[in-house]
Amino acid sequence: MTEPVETVDIAPGVLVVGVDASKCSDHALRWAVEEARRWGAPLVVIRAWSITTAPRPADVPHPVMPSLEEYETAVHADLERQVREVIRDGSRVEISLQPVHQRPAQALLDASRTAAMVVVGSRGRGGFAGLRLGSVSEKLVRHSHCPVTVVRDSGR
Repeated sequence: MTEPVETVDIAPGVLVVGVDASKCSDHALRWAVEEARRWGAPLVVIRAWSITTAPRPADVPHPVMPSLEEYETAVHADLERQVREVIRDGSRVEISLQPVHQRPAQALLDASRTAAMVVVGSRGRGGFAGLRLGSVSEKLVRHSHCPVTVVRDSGR
């Protein structure tokens, strides 16, 4: 059995976008695809997850506890679905998906060590609705090793 990915390995010059299935991350994903197209660069879509944020694997009956590998498979499938729904134009950008069993800010900070740019939405799914900048985007802006673009949800 393989262990879930807990590290982020990004090739130099790659654009990275962090998503969490929120509407704001959908906007960030669209923006990142356009930017990767302009740069002619590949795009890595990272979804950091934990057992509490991962979708429950559909093929594991209650009350059975899914394995970490089953959770990772469910997260990857959900990430594929999100990317397919958000990017409907048949983008010619090379896109790879990377679910990572890690805290979101740390996963993206790790990716920032070699990425050309990290893109995130201004707010994710958690926290306080009144804040303009979520904790992950704030941490990235302060500590990233590469440029960060924070994409604001146009509905906010």
